[in-house]
Order: sequence, then C-alpha cells, then structure tokens
Amino acid sequence: MSGTTSTPKPGLRISPLVGLLGMLFLVLAVELNDQVLNTSLWDVAGALGLSHDEAVWLPSLYLVAEIVGMATAPTMAAIFTLRRFALSVAALATLPTLLMTTGPGVSALFFLRLMQGLAGGWSIPLLMMTALRVLPPPIRLYGLAVYACSATIAPNLATSLAALWTDGLQDWHFIFLGVIPFVTIAAVLIWFGLDQDPPRYPMLRQFDWPGVIFVLMGFGSLVVALEQANRLDWLNSPTICLLFLCSAIGIPALVLRELHAPQPLFRLDLLKRRNFAYALIALVLVLIIALGSGPVPISFLTQVHGYRPAQAHVLTLLVAATQLLLLPLTAFILDFERVDARWISACGMGLILVALICGTNIGPEWMRGNFMMLQALYSVGMAFIVVPLLMLATNEVKQPEAMYASGMINMPRAVAGGLGNGVLDAVERWRGALHHGRLLDTLGHARYRAVQAQPVGAYSPALFPDGAPREPHALQALNETIEAQTTTLVTLDTFCVLAGFVVLLLLILALYPVRSYPPRIQLTRKA
Repeated sequence: MSGTTSTPKPGLRISPLVGLLGMLFLVLAVELNDQVLNTSLWDVAGALGLSHDEAVWLPSLYLVAEIVGMATAPTMAAIFTLRRFALSVAALATLPTLLMTTGPGVSALFFLRLMQGLAGGWSIPLLMMTALRVLPPPIRLYGLAVYACSATIAPNLATSLAALWTDGLQDWHFIFLGVIPFVTIAAVLIWFGLDQDPPRYPMLRQFDWPGVIFVLMGFGSLVVALEQANRLDWLNSPTICLLFLCSAIGIPALVLRELHAPQPLFRLDLLKRRNFAYALIALVLVLIIALGSGPVPISFLTQVHGYRPAQAHVLTLLVAATQLLLLPLTAFILDFERVDARWISACGMGLILVALICGTNIGPEWMRGNFMMLQALYSVGMAFIVVPLLMLATNEVKQPEAMYASGMINMPRAVAGGLGNGVLDAVERWRGALHHGRLLDTLGHARYRAVQAQPVGAYSPALFPDGAPREPHALQALNETIEAQTTTLVTLDTFCVLAGFVVLLLLILALYPVRSYPPRIQLTRKA
C-alpha cells in the first residue's frame, strides 16, 4: 500500500467541518476563560476585593466542576443531541462570564466559577466526539491535530491575552469579556454546521447519578486536596486528610459502579486495549510535564526579576504560535504507513528531556531570552507526543464506543491539572524550605566574612564591621538575593522532577503500546 497521504473523497460534506471548527472555537473560549483568569488571578482578586484565601478557591472550583462536566458530557450529548447540547454549553459559558464582571459577592462568584467549570468540562469532550463523528478515516489525523490545539495552544495563549488585558488595556473586565467573541463565533458555526439528531430522552431514566457522585467524591476531592494542600499544610490539616480519605473511598467506588451500571459514564473494559490504556496514563504525565514550558519559567521570571505578563508572555506565545504549524505537520508525518507513532512519541519525549536537562543549568541571571531554546524544544516535543497519543487511543475505538471513550480520554486532563499543581507545590514546599534553610545556615556560619567584613575588590558586604548598613536597604537586598537563589534552586529541582516523569513516560512507551497505523489504514483493516 502506498505510503502517501490520501485526499478526501469528493463527496465529503463541508457543513460538518464548519461545525467542528465551531467546537474548536468553543473549547478555546472555555479554556481561555480558565487560563486567563488563573494567570491574572491576583489582578482580578484585587479588583473584586477578594482575600488571598478566597481567591485561591477560584481555580480549584473550576477544576472540580470541569471533572464532573467531562465525565457527563458524552451522555448528555447523546440524550439532548450534540447540536443542542453544544449550543446550551455556549450559553452557559457566556452567562457566568458576563455576571462575574459585575463584581458579585464571594458566594455568588464561587457559584459562577462552578458554572464556568461545568461549561468547560462539557465542551472539551464534545470536540473529540465531533471529530470522531464527522471526519472520515483519510483526514481523521488532521482532526486529531485540531483537537490537540485545545491542549497545547489555549494554555500557552492565555499569558499573552492576560498581558493584553491587564498590562495593555489595563482593564480587568476584559479578562472575562475577551472570550465572548470566541463563544459567539462558536455558536454561529455550530448552529450552521452540525446536523440535528433526534433526542433520546428515555436515557435520562438510566442516567448514572451514583457515578456522578463518585466522580465528585473521588476525583473532585483529590483535585481540591492537591490544589489546597500547600496552603493548608498538607497532612497536618484535617481538611486535607479528609479530602484524601474521600478520594481513596470514592475512586474504588466509582470503578465498582461503572462495572455494573446499566448505562455507565465510562466503559472500563476499553482499558483492556493496550493503546487506549497507555493513552490515558500518558496524557496525565504529558500534561504534568507540560508545566515546564509555561508555569515554571514564568514563575521563575516573576519571582526573581519581577516580570509582568506583558514581559513574560513571549515564552508561551512562542509555543502557542508554533503549534499551529507543528500539529498539522505531525499529522502529515504520521499519515505515512512506514512511520511508527511510538517512535515519533519517543522523539518528542527526547526533545523535552533535552530541554529539561538544559534547564538544570539555570542561574539567577537567566532572563527571558535564556528560555527561548528550551521553549522551542518543548513546542516540537509536545506536538510529537500529543498527536501520536491521540492516534493510538482513537484507533482502538469503534464508532458506538466513541461516547464513552471521549469522557475517559478527557477527564484525565482536568485531573492532571490538579496533580501538576500538587507536584509543583510539593517541590516548592519541601525543596524550597531545604534550600532556604541551608542558605541562611551558610550565611550564619560566615556572617562576618559575608556581611560585616571589609570590602575586597568589587565585593562589598552588606554591613560595616560595627553592624551599621553600608548602604540604604542593604539587608533587604541581601534577603532578596537569598530569595532569588532559593527560587533558582527550586526551579532546578522542578526541572529534575519533570525530567523524571519524562523518563517514566519513555519506559511506559517502550513496554506497553503496540504498533498502530494511520486511521485510513487501521480502520480499514478492522472493517
């Protein structure tokens, strides 16, 4: 069989592709709803008069609602039809966003944030369902590249938009209102492009409500525990212990429920297929590893050099912009029969591993330009990982199973967000305390030589020998130097931890998935 790509059949309808584009706009809108607010969290908190302890709940509430939405979206779409449900999600994404600009009270704000998260969770699986439904095998790989945009472009574009709204226009309202054009375009395209199916309301009688409760109890509690653990002192907090206990009970209960439910939210028997199981595990690890291209370098630049989003956004914009080329290019490469998706994934992991190893050379003097090469490696690596991963997973799914597979593939995305934040918080807490303590201890042992000695060459200690400051704010500058060194060492440790996740992912890739061909070949063979 020829290794060249196939052209779409002449009879391919255009309107479903328009609907798919509308779904992409909807997903980009809800993702930006989340990511832009998280990036500008403290600007919004100041504008709305929220305290620190109140503001930190906004990302956590979104994640909890997103998990529930991702678990229930496929079933809801089957009941109310894909077109109607997608338009309802677009409305749900718009209304809370508009109301949040009015500055409601804390309780109302939390409720609106839950609604935003539910809209986000409902929309993302719909994009995958639409792609699997409307794209024939010859062009399905490119549809998967479109879906991958939601995981690689939106999070990296958020910093640029946050910089535009907060530092450019200097109006926090645009943090919410900026996504309204995306939602409007999405609703028009979905209304025009997607066919109207007959609803299946009798399925409501068998809706898996116990499964929803167990999802909320298991994965919702886990995400909240990981998001709030650092602030509440981890296992020293009874609240965190209770949340982990709920998760330990809820996840096994969910598994048992889904194995025996008459109409389950998930088809757990799909995990018997090696490529599908690999995709779920790999997706969680990949999204944790992806933190090294956004939150980690931006956090370093913010803490050490005082960067604002307007100064730091170029790093993430580089990743977002290059994905527009790299994702279709990866799909084109994978469409050759001779190309093994596992080797493409391995190349992507290798590039990210190189970027992380280079990142361990970080120093307090690193500025934005020092991260550019690392970001370029990350961008290519993520494209080479995500598209093959989606191909391996979806090739294992038959059309009647797409509803269940969509929820199972997407829910780990939200869980991975909580896990990733938990990893970063844990590294910052334990390694940060260790480095800070050792630096102060070293300074204490050499306090005379480091603080009160006579100047030697260009080196000038902070104090005169009699203890008086040599210059105004000398001790403050010394403290800032210690904090910068601590942040640098924590960032180095974070790169090492993420590199460990990459090595783990490489081992799983080598042992678990099996060879899979492009959809135009694989699905034909199955037929």
